[in-house]
Amino acid sequence: MMGFLISLGEITDLFLKTCWYIFKRAYHGKNVIYQMMRVGVESIPASVLTALSVGMVFAVHVSVEFSRYGAGKVVGGIVGVAVWRELAPLLTGVVVAGRVGAAIAAEIGTMKVTEQIEALETMAVSPISYLVVPRFIALTIMMPILVVFCDIVGLFGGFLISVFYANVNPVAFISAAYNILDARDLWGGLLKALFFGMVISLVACYQGLTTTKGAKGVGNSTTNSVVISLMTIFIINYFLSLIIFGK
Repeated sequence: MMGFLISLGEITDLFLKTCWYIFKRAYHGKNVIYQMMRVGVESIPASVLTALSVGMVFAVHVSVEFSRYGAGKVVGGIVGVAVWRELAPLLTGVVVAGRVGAAIAAEIGTMKVTEQIEALETMAVSPISYLVVPRFIALTIMMPILVVFCDIVGLFGGFLISVFYANVNPVAFISAAYNILDARDLWGGLLKALFFGMVISLVACYQGLTTTKGAKGVGNSTTNSVVISLMTIFIINYFLSLIIFGK
């Protein structure tokens, strides 16, 4: 418990310092652009493929069962709500935590054990402004953009399966999605993605900056980054769903 509280306090301190450097605009713009390319553009294939697969699998079960009971006309809305509210932001967070979070923790952890962090401090360069802030900004901005792609692709995958596998009327599918989905479903998922990006970046950077014990420590930091990020994302997802979509 003490270790958990200490880590939570250190991550909170890292978050506050990161916000302070952002407020002061004391960060490197080129690093932000590079991290946005690395985090966002290079993560599109994995995120989109995941969203397409999940949307299709979800539609297989929903379209068949709903059509069996004569409710095929609402399949489009049900698939859209599931994808936009939960599946797209949550699974995009899982993909990014596994791909980007692990890479950030390993990269910064390697810099830590090879004393490159100390070299930055010797040159009067803050590791937080140079390493943490660009990654924090990039993940916070690019996560919602990735989720928009996944929303579209996931709903399209559900459309294909519903129409060509379960024989749902395509006009009825689109009409149900149009009538059931609203702006809250979209911005609620994007708000989740915003928080997920912040969590992944902070946890990964913290694990990298606190790496010890050489190569073994880098491996431990990478594993801890992914595990802690996923656990935190699942917990935050529940509370955000309760706040945004609850009664």
